[in-house]
Amino acid sequence: MSSCSDEAIPGNPIVLGCGQLCLDYLVTVPSFPIPDQKIRSTSFKIQGGGNTGNALTCVARLGLGSRILAKVANDSQGRWMLEELESSGVDTSFCVIAKDGASHFNYVIVDNQTNTRTCIFTPGYPPLLPDDLTESLLLDVLNGVRVLYANGRSREAELLLAQKANSRNISILINTEKRREGLNELLDLADYAVCSTNFPMDWTEAPSSPSALLSMLNKLPKLKFVIMTLGEHGCIMLERCSNEVSESEEEERDINELHESLMQTTDFSSILPVCNSSLVNRLGGNVTGRLVIVTAEKIPSSELMDTTGAGDAFTGALLYGLCTDMASEEMLLFASRVAACCCRGLGARTTLPFRNDPNLVAFLGTRP
Repeated sequence: MSSCSDEAIPGNPIVLGCGQLCLDYLVTVPSFPIPDQKIRSTSFKIQGGGNTGNALTCVARLGLGSRILAKVANDSQGRWMLEELESSGVDTSFCVIAKDGASHFNYVIVDNQTNTRTCIFTPGYPPLLPDDLTESLLLDVLNGVRVLYANGRSREAELLLAQKANSRNISILINTEKRREGLNELLDLADYAVCSTNFPMDWTEAPSSPSALLSMLNKLPKLKFVIMTLGEHGCIMLERCSNEVSESEEEERDINELHESLMQTTDFSSILPVCNSSLVNRLGGNVTGRLVIVTAEKIPSSELMDTTGAGDAFTGALLYGLCTDMASEEMLLFASRVAACCCRGLGARTTLPFRNDPNLVAFLGTRP
């Protein structure tokens, strides 16, 4: 578990992220427009976006070394995105600048009536490719890295980087939103997986979410845990545990029954996130582990501004927890609080918390 002293984080761990950067044009509206309607916005913001940049900004604000490997066009948007990341403490010195092309951008419409957001993504070019990653760059960018974060959007380059990281015993966290070409090869190298609500069942074709999580651990023997995010309903984690744990000698438990029993004993009325964990059980196949349910913070409607980037904030906090050896339950509760902070401002980065945020004192103490 992480220390709450005033000392620096032991070992000065670095998180490296590889993926796409994009520029977000965010607009809030009283309600989503109907076809052929003209409406006025209530607020507007331009901000850097993209899963990787958002998660690494979160990591940097929490006080860890944060490094990104991405490719942007040599245009005003690309330069602006890199400058914003640098101002947040993210090292962009390894990013590749394309002489030609255009940077990715994203229109985000935030509906104040339903508290939802709609994203319209316009891909840029050229993409990050393996040819961009020289041996010397790979050697330097992985130096001192504790955890590599990837999501499969730049699949060939990310796979090459993940293979190098794996050969150096660097932990790998993969964020999976949907099936992508080449994602299976990345998942084979992953130590940790964070999935969207639908991904586990889509990927495994299992009949239920709990059985899908179990199937993922059976199919991916290197995976230590898999987390399925559920938005305002929190998340579920299935964590692999050592066969030597005494509880694992119990009779094999059905994963769906185990999930149902946890659901019945979880306090979903709590305003702050709560964590409910099962004992360690033999769960089928080659998996011995435990199931964990975590609720989300209930944000008052007067404070809920925008859910854009909440999942990236959650992932950034998980990366922090992994680098500082937080216990699993503490890490999940911490990540839920960080994600809730993100939802209180317009855009993915506006209200990402710093490590001295009062909401995080219970986890980080009062360190500057």
